[in-house]
Amino acid sequence: MDAFATQATEIWPLVAYFFLVVALVAGIMALSYVIGERHRSKAADEPFESGIVTVGLARLRLSAKFYLIAVFFVIFDVEAVFLFAWAVAFRELGWPGYIEALIFISILGAALAYLWRLGALDWGPTKHSAGRFAKDSRSPNHAVVSK
Repeated sequence: MDAFATQATEIWPLVAYFFLVVALVAGIMALSYVIGERHRSKAADEPFESGIVTVGLARLRLSAKFYLIAVFFVIFDVEAVFLFAWAVAFRELGWPGYIEALIFISILGAALAYLWRLGALDWGPTKHSAGRFAKDSRSPNHAVVSK
C-alpha cells in the first residue's frame, strides 16, 4: 500500500495539470462561442477564402518552373547545412577538410552553371533559337532533332 501512495503523490501534479488544460480549452471555446461575431454569408462559408467571394475555379495549372525553383531551394538549403557543419568543425578538419569543402562547392557551382545553361532558371518568355531541338509543325509538344 505504501508504493501506491508514493506513486499517487508523484503523479497528482500531472493529473491536475491535465484537468487544468482541459478546463482552460473548454472555457476558451465557450467564451469564443458566447462573445464571437456571427454573420452568415455565402462568402463566409467558402473554404480557404477568408470571406472573399471566389471568382472562377481554384484549379489552375502552374508551370513546372515553380516546382524546379522549389527543388533548387531544397538542394541549396541542404548545401548550406553541410557547409555550416563544416564551418563548425573547421579547426579540427584542417586543410583536407578545406579542400573537400572547395570540391563540394565547385561541384554544386558546376551543377548550377549547367542548369543555368540549360535554361532551367529562365522565367521570361521562351526564345526561338535554331538550336539542337526544333519544333515540328505537326504538334505543339513534338520536337525533332535537327541535323
